Amino acid sequence: MDTKRISSTLEEALGQQMNVELFQSHIYLSYGIWATDKGYGGIGNFLMRHSQEEREHALKFMQYVLNRGGKPKVTAISEPGEGPSSLSDCFNKVFQHEVSNTEKIYNLVDMAMGEKDWATWNFLQWFVKEQIEEETLAMDLIDKLKIAGGDQATDESLFNLDKDLGEAEDDAELARNATSENP
Repeated sequence: MDTKRISSTLEEALGQQMNVELFQSHIYLSYGIWATDKGYGGIGNFLMRHSQEEREHALKFMQYVLNRGGKPKVTAISEPGEGPSSLSDCFNKVFQHEVSNTEKIYNLVDMAMGEKDWATWNFLQWFVKEQIEEETLAMDLIDKLKIAGGDQATDESLFNLDKDLGEAEDDAELARNATSENP
């Protein structure tokens, strides 16, 4: 008896997104290493913790596909590419990666809707909310650096920014605690 409850198209697309999330994890890890190497241990720690969160997103995709009777395929992960040239470049790249990821999530939502796979559509709503959170986080990083003085920020401003991000909580509230009663 065939117990697969997901189309091959969505199975493959969700598996690809799992690998995108793993790539995102590597991006954050590489930026965390870059920041730490530049002396921004707090920012590096913040980015490395975010790397772990992205890996957890990949595992959510993996588990969902498995739960629906599919089998996601793990593929090679590309190198993250050239590291940032400055903190503003780092935070702008984080934002660009999140916007790109949001577009990929929206494409998956469109696919699920087109196939009338409401279980997958519902599953993806968590990621839609999560991407609002991720883009907001990236915009906040850019704004905080601008307030600190951008690439011309004083050492004191950068010290405080580094300290604040190093102490920032790992978990944001929006997507993690969302329920039908509390969206």
